[in-house]
Amino acid sequence: MAKVCDITGKRPRVGNNVSHANNKTKRRFYPNLHKKSFYVPEEDAWITLRVSTKALKTINKKGITAVLKEAQDNGMIVIK
Repeated sequence: MAKVCDITGKRPRVGNNVSHANNKTKRRFYPNLHKKSFYVPEEDAWITLRVSTKALKTINKKGITAVLKEAQDNGMIVIK
């Protein structure tokens, strides 16, 4: 399963481990993803999303329906 946030589209980033001797080896920075269920009152249904902590804060601030509409407009999710 891809490590991608369903709302924000955050993906793993690539960087370097840097040792004390300044040796560099490749590493990945993963987003802080959580599987979370949300209740959508307009649909009268529960949906499960993999969201980053930033997306959780956005959902708490704006509400799930507004965030889902924004994500659909940006092409991140497809709502049937």
